[in-house]
Amino acid sequence: MPASKCNIAIVEDDASLRRALERLLRASGFEAHTFASAEEFLGSAVPESHACLILDIRLPGMSGFELFDHLTASGQPRPAVFITAQDEDRVRQQASRIPNSVYLRKPVVGAVLREAIRSLLSCSSFGAGSPET
Repeated sequence: MPASKCNIAIVEDDASLRRALERLLRASGFEAHTFASAEEFLGSAVPESHACLILDIRLPGMSGFELFDHLTASGQPRPAVFITAQDEDRVRQQASRIPNSVYLRKPVVGAVLREAIRSLLSCSSFGAGSPET
């Protein structure tokens, strides 16, 4: 799947990291959209158009895990990259039980993030917002 066809949502409360991830993904040919919270993402016009999510695990309000669970329960599952600065066994174990996801510790290495997204999208059956041509 060409990267230029992939819409990626970045849900991260740290403004500088959010901007850095957006720049990295755009420079890599992805379409990136940023949100400061899970609630902002859910309130956006078309949250279902994103082929993949980058979710900070610890967000104010709804956590990255809670957002993922909410989308899955409402019939809108997405491949997800979970990111966190808090590398805890319990969090790693929770993330490892989520299918079609990757767990990365901050600071995120750009090449690792790009490869994780490409890997998730190549094995994903998700099609909305990411047509193949």
